[in-house]
Amino acid sequence: MIRPILFILALSSIGTAYAAIPVKGDAKKGAAIAKLVCIACHGADGNGITPPNPDYPKLAGKQPEYLLKQLKDFKAGKRKNDIMAGMVANLSPDDMANLSLHFAAQKSTPGAVKNPELLEFGKKFYTEGNPDQGVPACAGCHLPDGSGTTVYPHIAGQYSSYVYQQLKRFSSGERDNDRGLVMQSLSLRMTDQEMKAVSEYITSLK
Repeated sequence: MIRPILFILALSSIGTAYAAIPVKGDAKKGAAIAKLVCIACHGADGNGITPPNPDYPKLAGKQPEYLLKQLKDFKAGKRKNDIMAGMVANLSPDDMANLSLHFAAQKSTPGAVKNPELLEFGKKFYTEGNPDQGVPACAGCHLPDGSGTTVYPHIAGQYSSYVYQQLKRFSSGERDNDRGLVMQSLSLRMTDQEMKAVSEYITSLK
């Protein structure tokens, strides 16, 4: 049990070190930009499109600090995605702040569980982690209900396909813009089945 506890303490120190600065801007201006730039992939209210696409996540209800960081990372090339690189190319810092506030203000819709047989295992992993592998509970950072914090994002109701895809990208090193490389470190210790199960459970959270 010592290793997971030490890891949790490390995560706590990372959260303190990366305390997010509150986003300032105009959500109404962000709404106008969203209609022109974001609606085709992320939906009118940031709850995605039908059928869900693992490349186009739900943005509604996410913390503005997290959303702004991702937009900045796409623009700087720290998070790599050809589509998003094009979308943010002409956005100013104010545009990105306004967009972040707009999507953060939208109400997130419930997720649709596709593999209910994975929920029990997914819940156990989310709430307990895998102590034998030194993986702490997801709930420790993202909170039991998946609502998250300004440092660790809201994930409740997110598409399971998107969550799974991001876990795979973190573990492969394809995505490495997480604060302190926390998600990279954790995902490397997860099995594929754990990733699938916890992704399904996250979708079920409201």
